Amino acid sequence: MNARVTVGILYPGHAAEDDFSTLDSTFQDAEAPPVRLPVAITTIGVDEHTPQALRETGSHPRLLAGAQRLLTQQRVDSLMWACTSGSFVFGWQGAHSQVRRLTEATGVPVSSTSLGFVRALTRLGLRRVAVAASYPAELAEHFVGFLRAGGVEPVAFEAQGVFTAQAVSQLPRAELFAMIRHVDVPAAQAVVVPDTAMHSLTWVEEMEQALGKPVLTANQVTIWEGMRIAGVAQPQLPALGSLLNPERLISSSPD
Repeated sequence: MNARVTVGILYPGHAAEDDFSTLDSTFQDAEAPPVRLPVAITTIGVDEHTPQALRETGSHPRLLAGAQRLLTQQRVDSLMWACTSGSFVFGWQGAHSQVRRLTEATGVPVSSTSLGFVRALTRLGLRRVAVAASYPAELAEHFVGFLRAGGVEPVAFEAQGVFTAQAVSQLPRAELFAMIRHVDVPAAQAVVVPDTAMHSLTWVEEMEQALGKPVLTANQVTIWEGMRIAGVAQPQLPALGSLLNPERLISSSPD
């Protein structure tokens, strides 16, 4: 059984933040909702998928301002920096430093989507992945390097070249499914979709059924990691894929 926890979502600007609020609203009538997902919008500078812009988006003052605003409104059990690119762009050590500084400043456990990806794949025992990135190639290469630093090997990788988070948020379902199908290869134990600007939560299980293997999306991983650092030993939520339904984990190819 899940403990009831509140995971505060620090989300940069406006793109697919309604993924979290839509899911959160489905729990409102439950007698014991497993998780609440209040969202605080952080400032971004400019909406560009470039390393320079995303280092500014992920800067400590911007994250701290969003966290403090959220914490004045309600108690949370953890905070998640829900921006994959705004964390991995700092590198492996930099991403750890980013959340450590925010933890020290707020007194609340903090993690990020990038760190969540590595931890989720490790928890599932998946080391070879295909990466379906919406980003331009220069930015996506930073994510590939980040995964490798965490012991995960991308065996296939494609970058779609979408330049803004706003444009990613408008990608239709058919295009997302085409992305994951095109990048998938037999050697990949899972497909990773790293952008939190992409709507994905309502489609995760369909994507896994289409590929016959686990699919990890950024917003799904964000929720899992937030619950985990809040103290939930094995986060479980219905309809959010193998990661959050481990008893139904689709078998991957053996090593």
